[in-house]
Amino acid sequence: MPGSRTGRPPVQRAVRRPAARPPRDNPVLRLHTRARRAWDRPLTAYYLILGGSLLITVLGLVMVYSASQVTALQMALPGSFFFRKQFLAAAIGGLLMLAASRMPVKLHRALAYPILAGAVFLMVLVQVPGIGMAVNGNQNWISLGGSFQIQPSEFGKLALVLWGADLLARKQDRTLLSQWKHLLVPLVPVAFMLLGLIMLGGDMGTAIILTAILFGLLWLAGAPTRLFAGVLSIAALIGVILIKTSPNRMARLACIGATEPKSGAADCWQAVHGIYALASGGIFGSGLGASVEKWGQLPEAHTDFIFAVTGEELGLAGTLSVLALFAALGYAGIRVAGRTEDPFVRYAAGGVTTWITAQAVINIGAVLGLLPIAGVPLPLFSYGGSALLPTMFAIGLMIAFARDEPAARAALAMRPPRFGRKRGAGGLTGPRRWNTMRRRASAARTSGER
Repeated sequence: MPGSRTGRPPVQRAVRRPAARPPRDNPVLRLHTRARRAWDRPLTAYYLILGGSLLITVLGLVMVYSASQVTALQMALPGSFFFRKQFLAAAIGGLLMLAASRMPVKLHRALAYPILAGAVFLMVLVQVPGIGMAVNGNQNWISLGGSFQIQPSEFGKLALVLWGADLLARKQDRTLLSQWKHLLVPLVPVAFMLLGLIMLGGDMGTAIILTAILFGLLWLAGAPTRLFAGVLSIAALIGVILIKTSPNRMARLACIGATEPKSGAADCWQAVHGIYALASGGIFGSGLGASVEKWGQLPEAHTDFIFAVTGEELGLAGTLSVLALFAALGYAGIRVAGRTEDPFVRYAAGGVTTWITAQAVINIGAVLGLLPIAGVPLPLFSYGGSALLPTMFAIGLMIAFARDEPAARAALAMRPPRFGRKRGAGGLTGPRRWNTMRRRASAARTSGER
């Protein structure tokens, strides 16, 4: 090995390796992490319920105004007639939602029996000649004078949720839900009584929603599969009999998937024109107020088929936005029901979530031609004060439950106050500060000073 000029052996230099590059930041992974953190926050359900319900209600008011103008003018009424009534119902419902969101859980449980008794009383009055009135062939309305009417069966949904949740919670506290008779009685008989009163008026759509609420409560209560299947079989048998014995219901069943207004002996005009409205909307719609189907072609454009007008005017983007808002409400309701330790909160939250989700699925499924037309409104969206008031009270109920979670209470307590400073939390209010200054001034005086 040759040496250097100095006679020393050459120095062996270490081979430099390229420095390891830091891992590239994946934007998709970063977005996924942020989304998971946002979903796991204590107030996520609270904001989803509050924000989602308000957005659905406001968008519903806009679409009611757009879809009902032609109908109002055809009836020789002002173009904003239905909008003003819906706006009044939304204002009253907002007050009910605010009141329900501020009520403690004990007060909600105390209201269960009065609401049930009031709903049953009003549903009985519907069948009294001279008091009840028929609308579109269904005897389910009570006139309040003028153009104002009330549908007591809509309040029956809220009554069943509150009363059923309170009943199951009390039985769970006594460990009675493991026995079939305590699981079914008196929940199922009372639910069947409400269903009978509704079916006396011929409103099968509301009866389906009430049945869904009953099954939701039984599912949350841990009903055995055999018991659940038995009750479901009995309900399905009764439903088949009611459909078979009614030519109108058989015609609605025959219109599933219809593409022509006249499908055999059935008149599928409404179902087919609902599909026409959705198909003509495209991606972003024809523009707000530019619907063609609402000019007399599509019946009930501002009530049961308002989703079709939404698809025509706001397009696929508008309909997907509505679906996303309802999906957010459903997720928030499931989250509230799954994280609570209070059995009443779990049953009530699950019942309200089942109610709103099932009604939205049935309404949208009918507009899409996937389900028979049941005549149920889209919650918080369609025209109808009788449906809007109990639904907004139920939303307030969910908001109260979301605020009552331990983690949510702690997060709300840590939020800064809206106006000024909290007493004893980082600052002093006026009276306390004045008293402190007065004590300091007194201590600074000399003994002979007055």
